[in-house]
Amino acid sequence: MAQDMTEKELRKMELDQLKKEVKNERQMISKTGKELVEYIESMAAEDPLLKGIPEDKNPFKEKGGCIIN
Repeated sequence: MAQDMTEKELRKMELDQLKKEVKNERQMISKTGKELVEYIESMAAEDPLLKGIPEDKNPFKEKGGCIIN
């Protein structure tokens, strides 16, 4: 798609995107970083990547073994 656009069209698209981004409210990383760490720590007990998935609830466990006669 971008290969088919002229330089002027690309610059206009970039300018439009920058106009949208400049309207975003900014916050200090010192505040948002603390909030992010607190959220991650509060959700850690429920995180399946940290605590694992019980075998009976694992949708990806193998249903049966290989049987060779």
